[in-house]
Amino acid sequence: MIATLRGIVSEKIDTQVVIDCAGIGYGVQVTAEDYGRLTTEQEAKLYVYEHIREQSFDLFGFVQLDTKRLFEQLLGVKNVGPKVALAVLDIGTAPAVRGAIAAGDVKLLQSAKGVGKRAAEQIVVELRDKVGLGASEAAEGIVTRPGVVSGDEAVEALISLGYSPQDATAALKDIDKDLAVEERIKLALKAN
Repeated sequence: MIATLRGIVSEKIDTQVVIDCAGIGYGVQVTAEDYGRLTTEQEAKLYVYEHIREQSFDLFGFVQLDTKRLFEQLLGVKNVGPKVALAVLDIGTAPAVRGAIAAGDVKLLQSAKGVGKRAAEQIVVELRDKVGLGASEAAEGIVTRPGVVSGDEAVEALISLGYSPQDATAALKDIDKDLAVEERIKLALKAN
């Protein structure tokens, strides 16, 4: 069993990083937050979850052990596989996702790629009392996505159109924030 990998990040491909450990490159699926955090040609340590099936052997890696534990909790939910669990973790940091689950924020969970209303409700029902946050703690925390300006309607609109949180933020980066929301969205869509 592979518990951790420590090595140089040799490549970043789509949602995967390649960790070079003593000459062997391990392809590891990571969250959007960890993908942004990891830098090529830098050393990294990832906590690894192995997903072995008849036709594939996939590795999922996490910079923080807490995120890996939440990933494993998500896998314990009926009909949630590794790709859906990773998509749920892409909506924010591990504490933010825990907060959303504890607060029963089905709408935010549904914003994860491949997560419908039923799956989001199932996640809340099965994990609400297991994520380590009380409802009052969750209500106090503000759930945000990594790299996304909280409360930016233009970013949220681009996300609802299928942009990733990071791509939406990048698309709006050079556009004047004083313009109307609709105008900012139009300019971002034209530029991309």
